[in-house]
Amino acid sequence: MSEVSIALLRGINVGGRNSLPMAELRDLLAGLGAEDCRTYIQSGNAAFRGDMSAATISDAIETARGFRPHALVWPMDAYRAVLDACPYSAEGEADGKSVHVYFADGTPVPPDDRTLALATHNETLTVTEHAAYLHAPDGIGRSKLAARLDKALGVPVTARNWKTAQAVLALAEDIS
Repeated sequence: MSEVSIALLRGINVGGRNSLPMAELRDLLAGLGAEDCRTYIQSGNAAFRGDMSAATISDAIETARGFRPHALVWPMDAYRAVLDACPYSAEGEADGKSVHVYFADGTPVPPDDRTLALATHNETLTVTEHAAYLHAPDGIGRSKLAARLDKALGVPVTARNWKTAQAVLALAEDIS
């Protein structure tokens, strides 16, 4: 039986741009050979059985919809390991929208001091080999650090709040 994978797409269905209905994403993945395709909310989270590259997914979306989102594909166990490594998991369990996981396509670099100075007194950030974790108890929308973090990490990233990240893992575990 094939391994369960998780695909995270960056920048779709945001502000009316790069529209991709999740039913279409499931069909697209199935057309590429994925099995048991499931999606979670409209922001490009998918779990499926099969081995597929991020480039294959991005290429197919570009062909079908005319735009090319950055995609990350993680084996379920690697995705789970990123969540298990979160130093703010207790805070995430208490308030699933206050903790954000920035899944990295490569090894992120810690932001410079100028970027870190944007953090409020109660925001905390941890950068690891595969992800960055931001605890922003006052909300991500108000965080100046969060606004700059995508570029400051030096590699492409896509962020999910703790609640969404956990829901995507549960979706993948349900397939396996």
